[in-house]
Amino acid sequence: MQSFTPSPSCTPLSLSASAEDDAPYQDLLGMWSDLEAALGLLLARPALVQQLPTKVMQLHTWLQELVAHDSDSALYAMFQLAGTSTVGYSASHALVCATLCHILAVDFELPPHERDALVRAAFTMNIGMTTLQDQLALQRDRPSIAQQEAIRLHPQEGRRKLEELGIQDTLWLDTVGLHHINTAAQAPLMQQPPAERLARILATCDRYAAMISPRRNRPGRSVADSVQAVTGPQSKLYEQAGDALIRCVGLFPPGVYVALSTAETAVVVRRTTDIGHPLVATLLDARKAPLRQPELISTASRAVRITHALPPHEVNLQVNHRTLVQLGMYAARFSDGLHQLVSVPGTR
Repeated sequence: MQSFTPSPSCTPLSLSASAEDDAPYQDLLGMWSDLEAALGLLLARPALVQQLPTKVMQLHTWLQELVAHDSDSALYAMFQLAGTSTVGYSASHALVCATLCHILAVDFELPPHERDALVRAAFTMNIGMTTLQDQLALQRDRPSIAQQEAIRLHPQEGRRKLEELGIQDTLWLDTVGLHHINTAAQAPLMQQPPAERLARILATCDRYAAMISPRRNRPGRSVADSVQAVTGPQSKLYEQAGDALIRCVGLFPPGVYVALSTAETAVVVRRTTDIGHPLVATLLDARKAPLRQPELISTASRAVRITHALPPHEVNLQVNHRTLVQLGMYAARFSDGLHQLVSVPGTR
């Protein structure tokens, strides 16, 4: 019986001491939704938030705890939020970017102050256009000339607004002001000035997440499009950060829908050390009929492999995400003996 390694080294899996108790995972998706809602309130009415710098730091701590609790489940919840929500787009997009920035900060071994500035900049980078960003996600027409100008100016407007709201961390402010950086790098990423380095990492996560998220005038694209956007031949702006992002989250991250060589449809529930061969749970059979129960399958063999990623709108199915998160957690916990859970090619 094959086994798999549940998580790549760049974001180590961290389980609590009470891992046998499933209760902490029952409301994982709910906790992510609560975090998104809290962030949405802060971004929508920042002037009404007392001690905004402290509130952002609290959201950052909340995010760190959710990711540390279990990074694969965190990614699953995050990609589901990114791929299915058009309501409160600004908050969901900021949460996705902050999570990806947190993961990359760990991978790049950034100093604590840079990590903090990067994630907090991700939370607040679009605070200068929150209402417009939500509006653009819902409108079918292309941005008007006035909207295009607001988009162009929003990094500087966001920086100005954050200063007015009491943010004094210069690196945080500079990263927000530079996050639409579009100039070619003159040095390797880790040799660049801190604000430029963080802005390039943030820009990479921003681009990647924007490609996945749906708009009223277009559905969310597949993760393959996002990968191409940050690692393809036209992606020199994101070069090092893009490669690191894919190395960390995988070619098919948890929460992403995929088509299998068996013509079945599945969702990724767990990464493995091979970025292209995660653990998946089947949802639809070859005739696209819903399965009564999801089946966990290793894609590390040629017999069952992922052919391509699917955008969320192509999977017309009510999915019990809580059950799938728990299956992934259970698989990780007992990765050396998945006899009842994981189908290995040749045993189906």
